[in-house]
Amino acid sequence: MIRDFFRVHVVDLASGKMNVTVHEGRDQYSGGGGLAAMLYREYGHPDRPWDDPDQPLIFAIGPLTGYFPLMSKTVCAFKSPYHDQYTESHAGGRSALSMRFGDMDALVVKGRARRLSALGVGARHFEIRDVEFMRGRDTLSSGKILRSMFPGSGRRSMLRIGPAGENGCAYACINVDTFRHFGRMGAGGVMGSKNLKSIVILGDRGFELPDNKEYPKLFQKLYEQLTATEIMNKYHGLGTAVNVAPLNELKSLPWRNLQATHDPDTGGITGERMAEERLLRNAACAGCPVGCIHIGYIREQFKKNYQYRYRQVGYDYELLFAVGSMLGVKDSFHALQLMDTVELMGLDVMSAGVALAWATEALEKDIVTREQTIVPLSFGDAAGYEKAIKYLGRAENDFYALLAKGTLKAASVLGGMDFACVLGQEMAGYATGEVFFVAEALGFRHAHLDTGGYSYDQKHEDQDVQQAVDFLVEDEKKRCFLTSMVSCLFARGVYGDEMLARALESVGYSSLAQTQDQVGENIQRLRWRTRFETGYDPDSVEIPKRYREVTTWKGKVDPDYMTALKTEYAKRIKELGKPEEV
Repeated sequence: MIRDFFRVHVVDLASGKMNVTVHEGRDQYSGGGGLAAMLYREYGHPDRPWDDPDQPLIFAIGPLTGYFPLMSKTVCAFKSPYHDQYTESHAGGRSALSMRFGDMDALVVKGRARRLSALGVGARHFEIRDVEFMRGRDTLSSGKILRSMFPGSGRRSMLRIGPAGENGCAYACINVDTFRHFGRMGAGGVMGSKNLKSIVILGDRGFELPDNKEYPKLFQKLYEQLTATEIMNKYHGLGTAVNVAPLNELKSLPWRNLQATHDPDTGGITGERMAEERLLRNAACAGCPVGCIHIGYIREQFKKNYQYRYRQVGYDYELLFAVGSMLGVKDSFHALQLMDTVELMGLDVMSAGVALAWATEALEKDIVTREQTIVPLSFGDAAGYEKAIKYLGRAENDFYALLAKGTLKAASVLGGMDFACVLGQEMAGYATGEVFFVAEALGFRHAHLDTGGYSYDQKHEDQDVQQAVDFLVEDEKKRCFLTSMVSCLFARGVYGDEMLARALESVGYSSLAQTQDQVGENIQRLRWRTRFETGYDPDSVEIPKRYREVTTWKGKVDPDYMTALKTEYAKRIKELGKPEEV
């Protein structure tokens, strides 16, 4: 049965208590990103630092979660250790469905536990366990222990951090059910600051499906579109790893700290080579029939006489860019080994890869020393990078502790700002041109999925500033509504305005169905207002010199065009973030 309110579980780690609260605002903010921003404004403290114990860590789902396929994401919102401002990260796995089965639209965690703890929460369950003995453990060994502590496979979602989160790394991630993550902007560091090793969401109740004729018909139609047509073939087949070869040909794939955008030899890291050499199986988030998660394998010899241990490692385009081309690593086995090591440490793979690419060039230019890096970082040397990832996750010395705060922080102290590949945070793998560089640098999450800027670059050779910025603002608004559902953005080709309206109508949300554009704008403005209130200034964002040296299929980047885009986009963002008129 639908409800026009939000049911929110609020946990205080300091007191060890939980309250269930009811909040209005469904017709204005829908769920997901809108609900998370609304809750931050109630429970957050814009004027306090990110690691203040009372800062909330918020998880939110949407009105279509559990009702339709690919409505399988959860939004995590927090004040980021990366820039000390409000932000979001999105993840799939079982988290969203577990929350739906746990009878919660959102989970708010505040306070700091006295000792390292694991939180278990559901509709009928609440406990906080002391897990101080797990301090320093990687995500793999932690997962094995937690599964025995919190039984309930199938409806249970396990969120956990590694050593990087415990150390407050600015880009530590939260591992979700092994192959998914709240990856960007340091949600794992927030958990670490709260002495929280794990959150286990227990889907220990059920929920009713709509009792009408339209709902099952529409569900079946959507299911068939997703599984019996070619619309999702890319994601199920080679997955996003298919992007490696074409982006390389377009001179848009960053190589060796973006010193190049093309390499004539991509080695074994194309989607095709990964599938031929390393692919074991596909997997899917709960509630998704597509199966876009591609899982390869690595093996390690643990005993003489050819005795090997195998491990499964998820991969996709962003990972292959970050620890593949960006580090000059071309061997599929080596790339997967690096992904696995990043996973064990609980780091965001894009930020970790880009940070180590900067460190490699900084070492080449004598800006940092071998004593600082401990190992002789060199492009293509996977063995060195494997050790460096562990040093980074465990903040082994002052250099790695500084690098764990972000590449720009390290460059501001040590030098090398010109070749720092940072666009608000360490870049995503799309060296497509000026629109994307500006979109990620100034965007709300500094993420490649905030807007389709990378796609715009590939479709437009013109330099129409107004048209490009209009696209970014409008595309963000539409994505704001989708991520309030909370839809996987791979499904945006299926869930257009008309289909979303039908889906919402079929489960009883008629008002949201009729006001998608307005609600999307409400959410867009609320998120930006919240970000501005925590200190954001788009005019202060600098795009490093390296991005003015990039060559794509269209030729050299035009610095004047990029500056004009940045100026206009900053202006539009400030308009969106203006305080609400009373």
